[in-house]
Amino acid sequence: MGQIHTLITQLGRDQAKALQTDPDQRSLVDVAAAVLEEERQELGITYSGFALTALPHRRLPDDQPWERRGHKIRLLIEPGRLPIRNGGFKLYGVPYGSRARMILLYLQTRAIQTDSREVELGRSMHEWLDRMGLSVGGQTYRDIREQASRIAACNLTFAWEDAHSIGFEKGSIVKGGIHFSANAGAEPGQGSLWEDRVLLSEAFFRELKAHPVPIWEPALRHIQNNSTSIDIYIWLAYRLHSLNRSTPITWPAVFEQFGAGYSRLRDFRKRFIEALQLALAVYPDARVDVEEQGLMLHPSLPPIPERKFAQLCR
Repeated sequence: MGQIHTLITQLGRDQAKALQTDPDQRSLVDVAAAVLEEERQELGITYSGFALTALPHRRLPDDQPWERRGHKIRLLIEPGRLPIRNGGFKLYGVPYGSRARMILLYLQTRAIQTDSREVELGRSMHEWLDRMGLSVGGQTYRDIREQASRIAACNLTFAWEDAHSIGFEKGSIVKGGIHFSANAGAEPGQGSLWEDRVLLSEAFFRELKAHPVPIWEPALRHIQNNSTSIDIYIWLAYRLHSLNRSTPITWPAVFEQFGAGYSRLRDFRKRFIEALQLALAVYPDARVDVEEQGLMLHPSLPPIPERKFAQLCR
């Protein structure tokens, strides 16, 4: 992908596209060019645990938990229940897909920027979603409402492994909030989306502050409909800048982290490479080679310079 960014810089978008014979590559040129044209420097934040594990990409049966293993870390997400207006509690399954990832990104980013477990929603979240290309209306509204409820209901367990023991932290992501109610003055199909504020759980906020991963928010806007590319981008943002030498990652290792939903490595590999190319299109400084045995990761600049990260978090 570095060659595409170089072509765009030297020749411009149109000529770079003209050199591509594959329609998918021409689409990648458009994405890469749009990213190079971005002037905004908004910061995004996610927890390092989500760089090594991830939510499911597709809906699971509502009573089914989700477990993923990354490098020396495991994630378990269990479905939970929320109260309903007519009494009782409704079971919500595990959050999934790109919308859940974007909601979590907003909650984590605002918590770090304000240094507070209490995150403002309402107009602030509307404006952020709109900036990310997710205008809240129609099906997008229904998707966001569903995923927000799943996030509010679920329980997470992160387990860290070393040579001698396993440590873990179990709890919810949020404590209350993300409440939906009808509003007669709203447009059809919408409503008063959220309470004014939501409170992150103390355990999750503590781990987020201790292990934040900075990402470039405009990059996520260009891949916000592809949950696999979002996961790969966050993984690369976490891994590449910390390397001091080129590091190989075998295909079985890549499959273990990203291959949920695939039964065969060869089926997964093709789809992963497609998602990787999109992630690299929005991360111009990433240096990653696709090889027969796996990936070769090279030391790279982070998406957000460390000094900029420090400034934006003040």
